[in-house]
Amino acid sequence: MIARRWTAGLLATVAAVALAGCTSQGREKTCTTTSDGIIECAPDQRSAPPTLAGELLTGGTYDVSQARGQVVVVNFWGSWCAPCRAEADDLEATYQATKGSGVTFLGINVQDQRDKAKAFEEGRVTYPSLFDPPSKLALALDIPPNTVPATVVLDREGRIASVIRAAVKQEGLQPIVERIAAEQPASG
Repeated sequence: MIARRWTAGLLATVAAVALAGCTSQGREKTCTTTSDGIIECAPDQRSAPPTLAGELLTGGTYDVSQARGQVVVVNFWGSWCAPCRAEADDLEATYQATKGSGVTFLGINVQDQRDKAKAFEEGRVTYPSLFDPPSKLALALDIPPNTVPATVVLDREGRIASVIRAAVKQEGLQPIVERIAAEQPASG
């Protein structure tokens, strides 16, 4: 009986350490986390631009580096995700309200089938989405599949300015996007 308890305790400890290792706290340590869990990085806290490139859901390829000079709102979603359905109208409304300010949006579809993803997007959003069934792009940005939906806002230099690991509403997302779009470019 004592051996079972000891083994169970050991397994629980190993699992906790393993899970802690899976969730990098890099951005959380160098940036500020708001009371509602939004990670915001001041311009001097932002690291080098991430690599985000791949196959578009509708065919062709896209590389986010093509959008340098624009703020890019990257949303990770899946057709199977109820909160993703709930936030789609708010994302599209924010896109329409901010695209005239040098803002663009990019969806990244994860853990999905292409036909289901295309059906989900139809009539919901007008911006493009990358097709990433194995979630490689999400994992590269510290977005574990169990935190979808998630939204990452890149500044005009392509650096991560904000991370939201929850469904968004226009009234919460739009002010963040507008604030980042209003930032002055770094002098160089």
